[in-house]
Amino acid sequence: MAKSEAPETYTPTPEESQKVFEEIISKKPWTKWYDKEVPVEIEIPEIPLYSFLDRTASEYPDKEALVFFGRKVTYREYRESADNLAKALHSKWGISKGDIVALYLPNTPQFAISYYGVLKTGATVTPVNPLYTGEELARQLKKSRARILIALDLLADRVREALEEKGASVDVVVYTGIDDYLPPVLGFLYRLKEKKPKIAYDGEKTIKFKQLLAIGSREVEMPKPDINPREDLAVLMFTGGTTGVPKGVMLTHYNLVANVLQVDAWWRPNIKARDTMVGILPWFHIYGQTAVLNLGVYRAARIIVFPRLDLDRLLKSISKYKANIFHGVPTLYSLIINKPDIKKYDLSSVEVCISGAAPLPKAVAEKFEEITGAKLREGYGLTETSPVTHVNPIYGRAKLGSIGIPIPNTLAAIADIEKPLLLPPGKVGELVVSGPQVMKGYYEMDEENKLVFFELYGRKWLRTGDIAYMDEEGYFYIVDRKKDTIKYKGITLFPREIEEVLYRHECVKEAAVVGIPDPNVGERPKAFIVLTDECKDRVTADDIIEYAKKHLAEFKVPKIVEFRDELPKTAVGKILRRILREEELKKMKQE
Repeated sequence: MAKSEAPETYTPTPEESQKVFEEIISKKPWTKWYDKEVPVEIEIPEIPLYSFLDRTASEYPDKEALVFFGRKVTYREYRESADNLAKALHSKWGISKGDIVALYLPNTPQFAISYYGVLKTGATVTPVNPLYTGEELARQLKKSRARILIALDLLADRVREALEEKGASVDVVVYTGIDDYLPPVLGFLYRLKEKKPKIAYDGEKTIKFKQLLAIGSREVEMPKPDINPREDLAVLMFTGGTTGVPKGVMLTHYNLVANVLQVDAWWRPNIKARDTMVGILPWFHIYGQTAVLNLGVYRAARIIVFPRLDLDRLLKSISKYKANIFHGVPTLYSLIINKPDIKKYDLSSVEVCISGAAPLPKAVAEKFEEITGAKLREGYGLTETSPVTHVNPIYGRAKLGSIGIPIPNTLAAIADIEKPLLLPPGKVGELVVSGPQVMKGYYEMDEENKLVFFELYGRKWLRTGDIAYMDEEGYFYIVDRKKDTIKYKGITLFPREIEEVLYRHECVKEAAVVGIPDPNVGERPKAFIVLTDECKDRVTADDIIEYAKKHLAEFKVPKIVEFRDELPKTAVGKILRRILREEELKKMKQE
């Protein structure tokens, strides 16, 4: 096998850049590879995001919308609950357009109801990672200026810490419990087992979720919010925690409606009310919101809701409910293929799986498809793009290792890292995108907005921060994050390229490569490896290094390999190279 080599970098002239745009990018060469029924352009209506729920509940009122540990919520109940929540928030605290409501919840019916209920007031949702500490919660509440916090009762101690010790402030905290939407018997057993923090409810500053719904049910109506879909925010997402201080991403109703319709257009056949979707992706993350929560509502799908990962329950539920659409992340697919008894589960109902949020190793994709028979396609997106911009064709030509091709209504190109100039196919630069799903901007961060956007050839382009290239057929490949590249003797190394080789080793379950400062060469690559269970204690660091030497140029081979039981990850399973690098720097200082 030939040793791995990344494409070369290149700086074009303005004339070359314009030629690339006019002769290649503007003609969208990738559309040649669209599946037969996928349109090049779709019409995007200027409607509020919550219109999806209203329409689906009217057309399919008795269809199951959410399944939560066996508790089934129909689309009629879903809409009525969202309406009641909206009326209560408006009548008691005047929540309306311009206000922010924070959701500190895992995937539950309450999250889905709250999300659409808040939107129906005209206010904006800011989802908070339920794994956040009180300090992290306080930071987001302060940055967003949220007036209302809807939280899981098990997180009450962290809420109190945020509001009392860390100085955050909200008008009211609405608490809800997992047992609020469990079947009666399971709810009873849950309350016997789970020790909840004590909460003093006064009906004003602290109130129960179910009580709020009851208040809303007594209200006749509320004024319909005057939504400008292109300008008004539906969601304020906070991102950037993996590379620095989190930034507030402003996503409008139009952004999110557009991305749902773009993703919907990618599916074939486009038949509503037939899908059962796996709801394991966290909804506080934009990937889970668009690809599962909002797309599910638009398609009148049944969503199996998982508040946390329980691999056995996940696989049993796929079999029981005949789930056919599964959105996940590479680490989840890796867990599945490495499960010793995976063949005992019936996964034959699964038609399509999409992987996003992090690079999908080729070895993982190939083994997953071999085991399940389902189609696993890698896609790409980021919070700033609502999030989807690229996906491999589902039924047509998919290229393993590629993030695929731009979805309808989307332009993508490779730009010079420093200058607003476009590069030809095969040259490495920064991936830039333009389309209706691109964010309004960062919240109250004018300088950041100037850095991330540029105008060129009559379009507004977003710099993604990802190093990539496009091949001659219009397929895009991520080489690495701009901030994750390694400088070895002045040569740029890309961690993902090295990781792809490591993942091909039969004993490697997970891999991450980071640059370690070295005064002699600048930075030296170090590999962190999680071995499969059957390979522990029988594979050495030298074995991994020798394997890498067979497939990589000498200067790319990690000289240091460290084995770990697990690697640090975000809540959606993205491996955090930054944490590994920081740990190494800390050790070096101590030495």
